Amino acid sequence: MKIVADQNIPFVEPCFAHLGEVKLCAGRKITPDLVADADALLVRSVTQVNSALLAGSRVRFVATATIGFEHIDRDYLNQHSIGFSSAPGSNANSVAEYIIAALLALGKKHKFHLAGKSIGIVGVGNVGSRVAQKCAALGMTTVLNDPPLARQTGDPKYRPIEEVFNCDFVTLHTPLTREGQDKTYHLADDAFFARLKKGAFFLNTSRGGVMETHALKKAMHEKHLAGVVLDVWENEPHIDGHLLARVDLSTPHIAGYSFDGKVAGLMMIYQALCQFFNLKATHTIADFLPKPQVPEIRLTADQLRQFEEQIIHDVVQSIYAINRDDFNTREILLQEPAKRGEFFDMLRKNYPERREFQNTGVFVPDTRSSLARKLAGIGFQICQG
Repeated sequence: MKIVADQNIPFVEPCFAHLGEVKLCAGRKITPDLVADADALLVRSVTQVNSALLAGSRVRFVATATIGFEHIDRDYLNQHSIGFSSAPGSNANSVAEYIIAALLALGKKHKFHLAGKSIGIVGVGNVGSRVAQKCAALGMTTVLNDPPLARQTGDPKYRPIEEVFNCDFVTLHTPLTREGQDKTYHLADDAFFARLKKGAFFLNTSRGGVMETHALKKAMHEKHLAGVVLDVWENEPHIDGHLLARVDLSTPHIAGYSFDGKVAGLMMIYQALCQFFNLKATHTIADFLPKPQVPEIRLTADQLRQFEEQIIHDVVQSIYAINRDDFNTREILLQEPAKRGEFFDMLRKNYPERREFQNTGVFVPDTRSSLARKLAGIGFQICQG
């Protein structure tokens, strides 16, 4: 068996090597010639998998180690009896932790507390539901908007978009769809931003195409927004430099790049491939997850005298310093224009190991305290001490 795989899928070669030959390649450089004699293709979001890539090949199975699969022409796969798997939910917790880190960083920068603020969450699937749970744990009011789920469930917890527009923060967690009743392409357009209350913060970690770049820049120029956090951009990797220079926090499409999420996605497509080809899966997630770099945090007496949210901010920063990612992303602006896209991809390829909060125990004086509840609510283990 020959398997062609995106080299940015961690451990893909040692995981799949016992099944056959594994050919690694940069995701944007996977070509028809490369996959012509492959039996399986493993990608991430940067590879467009369609007839142009697969026509005439012997590929029988395609998997993407990502939650979304907008880059996969599933109709083509179905028409040609090509098996398919994605990794739903694998990096959902990673994205939710990114949002928490971003909100805490915004609070520190703009000198406000998150408790009591409202956040509108557009898209309440694997990611959005986790964002809601963690934000609620910090004392925020969550407004959930998801028209498909509202229709399917009839649950009144899903609110109309008008209520989202009145929130202090709005965060997008939808797939990118270009047609149909729930089309999300350019969902955040001029009308969307105009209806947000003045002084709101806008965050997007879904797909760059869900927002319209010109409309966002206009809303920022008119000072309608208080701040912006972007992990995803239109026309990646060739992103808008003027927009990059003006947002509060910028990152290169890595919100879901926790090491835990990457390995979870790897295992999901590994098991799916083994099942499709009726092969024995010999690896488990334990084979590839190392010990956490920060297994425990012991708060000092000085730290415990700080305001609760400041303590939480510092604990989160010790695990995930989102400002460091922002600093690195802004180095794109120092590159020659022709090399900026390459630099964006390099940041993703060489992204450092980032572990999720659940790998770290935080020692607190009272495990029943408000601080302990909030830390546990965003994912940390709580220890007495």
